[in-house]
Amino acid sequence: MSKEDVIKQQLKVPTQKKYAFQMLVQLYQERLYYFARKMVVSHDDANDVLQESFLKAWKGIDRYRGDALLYTWLYRIVVNESISLIEKRKKQVQMLNQESIDFRVSQLKTDPYFDGNEIERKLHEAVLSLPEKQQMVFNMKYFDELKYEQISEILDTSVGALKASYFHAKKKVQEEMLRLV
Repeated sequence: MSKEDVIKQQLKVPTQKKYAFQMLVQLYQERLYYFARKMVVSHDDANDVLQESFLKAWKGIDRYRGDALLYTWLYRIVVNESISLIEKRKKQVQMLNQESIDFRVSQLKTDPYFDGNEIERKLHEAVLSLPEKQQMVFNMKYFDELKYEQISEILDTSVGALKASYFHAKKKVQEEMLRLV
């Protein structure tokens, strides 16, 4: 029995629910943080996304049906919160899409928490240039190594559409990397 299965069972027991949720947070917070970080770029924004996501998950845990993995359920919440934050930031400063991309790239360049080398920075810049949906698919498949079936559950999109999206995203990232290097 996996850790997730144990947590699922404990979440159903009122006296164990809080402890089980804490275990769930410990189990997935790092992976979910890094996904959010790739989407919103800023360390502080990624922390905000993660905190808001876990808060929503806690409030909605009784509505969790159990037909999906807890991880994919949480991932979907983080995806939605990341998109919401990006949209909120765009509206706050009335940015167009390209301006939003440029802003996030400049955040990446000046981020004191980014510890990658120049090639990794260029890769992240190239990914940031993708449309949001392709960005999410690329991040989940390339960086997080999720299977198409898992991504399909998270984004509620067919596997075929995801494969096409990843193919186009990968091609755009390759072209952008050649331009940046």
